[in-house]
Amino acid sequence: MSSIWTSPALQDLIHSPFTPFNKTISSMPNIVAEYDIILAGGGTAAGVIAGRLAAAAPSLRILVLEAGPSTRKKPEHTHPGLFAYHFNPSLNTMRFHVSKASAAVGGRAIVVQCGQCVGGGSSVNFTMYTRASKSDYDDWETEFGNVGWGSEDLLPLLKKTETYQIQPNAPTHGYEGPLKVSYGGAYINVGKECLAAAQAFDTDRGVVHDDPDSNDLTSMNIYQRWPKWIDAEKGTRSDVPHHFLYPQESNTNLTIVTGVHVRRVIFNADNQASGVEFVWNPQLLPDADRDVHTVMASRLVVISAGTFGSPGILERSGIGHSEVLKKVGVEMLVDLPGVGKGYQDHNCVFAAYKTTEEAETHDFVVQGDTSAFSLASEQWATTGKGLLAHNAVEFGAKLRPTDAELELLGPAFREYWDSFYAGKLDKPVIFVVLSSLMMGDPSTFPPGKYFSMGGLNTHPLARGYVHVTEKDDVAAPIDFSAGYLESMADVTPIIWIYKHTREIARRMPLFRGEYAPSHPRFPPDSPASVLENATGPIPVESSRIVYSEDDDAIIERFVRDKVQTTWHSLGTCAMKPREDGGVVDSSLNVYGVKGLKIADMSICPGNVSANTYSTALVVAEKAVLIIADELGIIGA
Repeated sequence: MSSIWTSPALQDLIHSPFTPFNKTISSMPNIVAEYDIILAGGGTAAGVIAGRLAAAAPSLRILVLEAGPSTRKKPEHTHPGLFAYHFNPSLNTMRFHVSKASAAVGGRAIVVQCGQCVGGGSSVNFTMYTRASKSDYDDWETEFGNVGWGSEDLLPLLKKTETYQIQPNAPTHGYEGPLKVSYGGAYINVGKECLAAAQAFDTDRGVVHDDPDSNDLTSMNIYQRWPKWIDAEKGTRSDVPHHFLYPQESNTNLTIVTGVHVRRVIFNADNQASGVEFVWNPQLLPDADRDVHTVMASRLVVISAGTFGSPGILERSGIGHSEVLKKVGVEMLVDLPGVGKGYQDHNCVFAAYKTTEEAETHDFVVQGDTSAFSLASEQWATTGKGLLAHNAVEFGAKLRPTDAELELLGPAFREYWDSFYAGKLDKPVIFVVLSSLMMGDPSTFPPGKYFSMGGLNTHPLARGYVHVTEKDDVAAPIDFSAGYLESMADVTPIIWIYKHTREIARRMPLFRGEYAPSHPRFPPDSPASVLENATGPIPVESSRIVYSEDDDAIIERFVRDKVQTTWHSLGTCAMKPREDGGVVDSSLNVYGVKGLKIADMSICPGNVSANTYSTALVVAEKAVLIIADELGIIGA
């Protein structure tokens, strides 16, 4: 899936009704010599921080430096249904990182994409709205010593960011924030059927449709509709730049510059951050010079370049593990071994299923169906509704295994369960997802209508690392290990959820068979063999598929060959004690220097049982309070 949705047909289709994407910038941006605050990175967290501080203190001179392009009023960013657009690596809205090959994933190199544009992930993600479990944030406080970062501290900030349009007066949700949360512009039939099939098949668990305190997908063992970061009235993406930054364009003290690679932070003799070095991004500014430029910060530098970018800026600045710095020829300023370590992600596997022409799916977007696309585009333009105001995800659940399922997960997982999950009843093991399209490169499968089901493990044991390979070349490939599936405790939950979601899919009325290339290759005589063609669903009361030990071995190989990123990277500049491998303290200060903070998903000391957008936002909102307090800014 590293080449997901990059076909020329998709790009031509999306461009046809809209203004073409601007791959390059013709005029050079203007950067003055000094600002009060410099943000190295212009993604989700940086946008919230800059927007909040600028609104509270309009005279504050703020510079945001972003490597990618602007996203202002571009339909590929504002239309939720066009998320697939951004998987084309030539378009510069995402950056692709390639890991070391690993036997644990079938000898493959994992490819992980991250947003590279104004707004970062908020501008290119699937708009899936989920929150972490309370214990995830409480662990940050109690397990890692970050006072003020527990769930009770962060809940008001989660509420501050959002306007929850699904139901009024939900006590855990907000109603005055800039970002809208809704179910999107459609309630698609594949999602309805999946809920019904799950309810009929999995009688150990429940189904909820409109409970205001559970439909943010924080409740355990409940199947439900999936909320979305989509404005219910306009049908637009709830991204950061269109809600925090672009509305303040009249503020001349807020400067957003695109096409900039930040190389390193500049320090004075007292190890005080005083500015940054940068170079122009030739992919966006082909006519720009190739010189190294500097810009100074009189009050603060904030690195917000993400899980992949932030450790690189530190290492090129002389902050990191001494051996890493020595290897690339960087003079050490601070020996900080935790920089770049502790990489975490969620790992997922999807299987695809055939469905009927009546199914409401998003295959028309990725397969280049111009007729269906034109109709959906017209509907979106006139009403803000329809499949382009939807993210292809209608169904979700956070699952903990029953006692019987726990036994099937094996001794390696049982040990992990007993030490990590058992006493924290709000922590799911698996996140189940249905997507109303084929999850894969459309050039590799026949045209048609599909849906995909699978899941991700929420707190995998996998740990990787991210380091620079060149001291000056910001665009050089990184030294990256994803660490996926090196523990069997990470493998068996994915095997379990493949079996579980397969049973649900086969009971949906719209089911018309399993797409064999996206399933394990069971022997034809196995009870688990793929049902390639079907005239309808199997009966709800049918027995579950019985898998032999050989079948389980086949599924394990399939999982290792197919597992992929969920684009939820975090943890490479962890907020924890320095002696425990930490990089920043609970005020986001980088250890060993002054005037330098990090604020993005790289600071997360532990994983979260959710899509990471909500967590990126709450990290940013917390950073705003910290910075505002230190700088004496009122009302941020």
